Amino acid sequence: MSLRIGVDLGGTNLRVALVQEDGKIIRDLERKTEAEKGPEYIIGMMVEMIRDIKGREFVKGVGIGCPGPLDPRTGVIYNPPNLPGWNSIPLASMLEKSLSEQVRVDNDANAAALAEAKFGAGVGAESVYYITVSTGIGGGFVLDGSLFQGATGYAGEIGNMIILPGGPTHNSLNAGALESLASGTAIGMAGRKAGIAEGAEEVFRLASIGDITAQGIINDAINYLSIGIANLVHSVNPSIFVLGGGVMKAESQVLDPLKEKVKSYVYPRLRDTITIVPASLGSKAGVIGAAFLIN
Repeated sequence: MSLRIGVDLGGTNLRVALVQEDGKIIRDLERKTEAEKGPEYIIGMMVEMIRDIKGREFVKGVGIGCPGPLDPRTGVIYNPPNLPGWNSIPLASMLEKSLSEQVRVDNDANAAALAEAKFGAGVGAESVYYITVSTGIGGGFVLDGSLFQGATGYAGEIGNMIILPGGPTHNSLNAGALESLASGTAIGMAGRKAGIAEGAEEVFRLASIGDITAQGIINDAINYLSIGIANLVHSVNPSIFVLGGGVMKAESQVLDPLKEKVKSYVYPRLRDTITIVPASLGSKAGVIGAAFLIN
């Protein structure tokens, strides 16, 4: 069975894995990214970890999932907010030179989408729309087992979709963008405005014990997310939506009301065709999917 290497580069952790063709991880390594040390240090650590994982094995190549913005066609990283100093870093070409392996780079949400479509909650579906709701909101669209990237590689990035014109701003996103309304960060910010200082996790905890203010914040976020999903139902009509990310740790508080809200925003004849399920691969999705960025 052929092998490939996947790399999940995050602002907090760096994970590298040797992955079989069936998606099974043979061995993996994880270290703190130490993002403040900059790209040269992190890339050096990445090369070392890849060589350790590879050993004497023959691999098809190395796939890397990392935060955007980036260009998946050139493998250049353009200053992600959680990777300071990564301004126009040609990561793919740098690693190809160091490793003498084929290297592909793509958005971390796309990598997770590919993993869930091939080996996770989306197995068997013709088209899978993966959405991660965590610190931010990202997405990836997999059609017939392949990522649909669009003309410039930005297809699937729903975090900047305008849901509430003139709404709140967040980072460099549009005012009223989905991420500024329904992400874990947005829920935490709404909580702080309401006097709940501990962030999104505390908002969910308070809602679970009947706090009306906290439940109202969650209801708003679910409503905004359901509008975003309904827009996707009408525009690309995927076979299944797979939801991952930290907010889905509160699945019991989110999933059922989200499904009902989405149904209320779509054509009546579409309501019984919508499938929304939780992701199944957890933290492994990014590194597994990255490995399959290599064709």
